[in-house]
Amino acid sequence: MKNLSISIALILFAFSFQTAAATSIIHLNVVGQPPLNTSTQEGFLDTVVKEAFRRIGITLQTSSLPAERGLKNSNNGSIDGEMSRVKGIDKVYTNLIRVPEKIMDWEFVVFSEKVIDLSQGWKVFSGKSVSHINGWKILEKNIPNDAEVTKTSNIDELFSLLRKKRTDYVIYEKWAGHYMLRKMPANNIGQHKSTLLVKEVFIYLHKKHKSIVSKLSKSLENMKRDGSYQRLVNKHLSPFMF
Repeated sequence: MKNLSISIALILFAFSFQTAAATSIIHLNVVGQPPLNTSTQEGFLDTVVKEAFRRIGITLQTSSLPAERGLKNSNNGSIDGEMSRVKGIDKVYTNLIRVPEKIMDWEFVVFSEKVIDLSQGWKVFSGKSVSHINGWKILEKNIPNDAEVTKTSNIDELFSLLRKKRTDYVIYEKWAGHYMLRKMPANNIGQHKSTLLVKEVFIYLHKKHKSIVSKLSKSLENMKRDGSYQRLVNKHLSPFMF
């Protein structure tokens, strides 16, 4: 009986060790662009999320998959989750769990050469040529059905359409849009001052990582409380303010 108890204890210890080892590295898909995300994990969101995981003993790895494919891979467990998605994704991709503490607010704005009156909100795009990234559900939901919509797989293609006058309006996240405007050749493209939509964005983890969700949320809270979050805002985002 004593030997049996020892064997069970050893099995449980081995299981707990394997579980801990399995979560010592987390692999997230990212959909943001510089200055939010970079291939070297040096963007604003990269550094925020990397630090939040580091504080709970986990190393972050990232990849940048097309938005739709990333969600599918996160949902089926091929990767561990999504770095930045709006609230409600888990209603469709039911294997994903939202980390309660948001990582930032995304402001969806309009970039174009043409003047547009956004006082009517999304209705203003009715019958107009609009472009956005494929798989951004919040945009697909709000753009009128009779708009002429072009979807691209990346931001370079998106702004290329605008520069070549193949679309009239691009809807994109503010910070990455500002970054693109700075790297593009001289042009008359600008951002409209009005914000179409502000959405909180969150980390989503596959349900197999349920045990670390609350720890990660608390880690993000602590970063905001101790000032480290704001220091990263100042470092990565302030240079791109208009």
